Amino acid sequence: MTANLFLLIASGVLISCGVYLMLDRAMTRMIMGILLLGNGVNLIMLQAGGQAGSPPIIGRTTERYGEKMADPLAQAMILTAIVISMAMSAFLLALAYRQFRYRVDDLIERDEEDRAIAARPSTASAQPDHDASDDPHTGRASASGDNFGPRSFEQPVEGADEK
Repeated sequence: MTANLFLLIASGVLISCGVYLMLDRAMTRMIMGILLLGNGVNLIMLQAGGQAGSPPIIGRTTERYGEKMADPLAQAMILTAIVISMAMSAFLLALAYRQFRYRVDDLIERDEEDRAIAARPSTASAQPDHDASDDPHTGRASASGDNFGPRSFEQPVEGADEK
């Protein structure tokens, strides 16, 4: 199988530009990056399908390609990928429009609550499911840790292994 060098270079450029645009904080650039990345992957799938051939219909031949038939799987996958990328771009454009209506800004900012949760220590007393051990005034992990509730819950039940 021989690949078309121009299509391989074009798909590489599309994928690299798509990844670069996806790393930006602007929502419109992220959407453009996803679209470029999808088109680059479609070109790679087209190249994976092999050389051109007759239509993928049994019994149909052309004078140029003779009995050699094109790979229908690659064509079906590209068609499916186009439909999925179109639906995804419509969804992302709706999200961008909603963000523009509420914030009148295209940049996605850092969330301070996420930063505070990420900065918490990874000990068991600092995990979010141990809310009773947190200081009720500041919301930060207290020095007592998981020492809450009556001690009777932490002791084994006596006489349970006699049965």
